[in-house]
Amino acid sequence: MKIISLFTKAPQHQRFNYIPRYYDPAKEEMKERMERIQRELDRERGVLNSEGAQAGYRSRIAGSFQAARKRSKPQQQGTETLMRLGIILFLTLFLIAFFTWGRPALYGALLVIPFYLYLKFKQIKK
Repeated sequence: MKIISLFTKAPQHQRFNYIPRYYDPAKEEMKERMERIQRELDRERGVLNSEGAQAGYRSRIAGSFQAARKRSKPQQQGTETLMRLGIILFLTLFLIAFFTWGRPALYGALLVIPFYLYLKFKQIKK
């Protein structure tokens, strides 16, 4: 029983971390008043619109997701899918050949894999 307890974590007591907060109504009222005055000044300068949000903020966000989708390369996703299908097909054919012919199929695969890697890295250098 002692050997098992060496590998487990011993339970510890629960710690309670309490940070007291104090409420000062005068300070809270002063903070709200300063925020209201700052919003009014910003609205007069044209930085904020009537709702209190920054001007132009909504227009920046509105089409950003569609724009990001258009910038992404959909051809890359098709290439990855085609690559995955090719690898699965190769492994399936290799297993069938291995169960049919045995070790000669393994030697054939060892010849095909370096040839594939050569072609793959040759394309990257271009």
